[in-house]
Amino acid sequence: MVYLTVPLAPTHDKAAFSCGQDMLDRYLHKQAGQDMKRRLSVVFVLSEETKSGRVKGYYTLSNDNIPYDQVPLNIQKKMPSSYSSLPTTLLGRLAVDRNFQGQGLGEQLLLDALKRSYDISTSEIGSIAVVVDPLDKTAVAFYAQYGFIQLPDRGRMFLPMKTIKQLF
Repeated sequence: MVYLTVPLAPTHDKAAFSCGQDMLDRYLHKQAGQDMKRRLSVVFVLSEETKSGRVKGYYTLSNDNIPYDQVPLNIQKKMPSSYSSLPTTLLGRLAVDRNFQGQGLGEQLLLDALKRSYDISTSEIGSIAVVVDPLDKTAVAFYAQYGFIQLPDRGRMFLPMKTIKQLF
């Protein structure tokens, strides 16, 4: 699979982006570039053109971890108990501009993020799963249809790399 997205660059037109969630809009407009400079996350964008153009959608990836005791039991049993937490990839944000919603771009962005996360986990940075923090019930339902499961914490959802591998 060829990735649909590229890392956010100064040439991308983010000013017109509006997904209907102020928090996600503000992030792209004001904070995304700074987060990339600080190496807090990488923002991947799908734009009308590869290197520039209006941003149709975006997602962020960063390193994360989850406490060992919050990992689903069937996965926990396969992990060394000497770890107090296990490495994961955080899909921190995912949004599609209103003008492009209803065209399947959310699914395309999610699959792009999962493929990228899986590829990195096999050769560059260890990660047992992709974790998301859904904003609302609509987001929970969106992620659940792709196999994400609820974790026993503050609402996070979890998709093991083993499951992601089966998607590709």
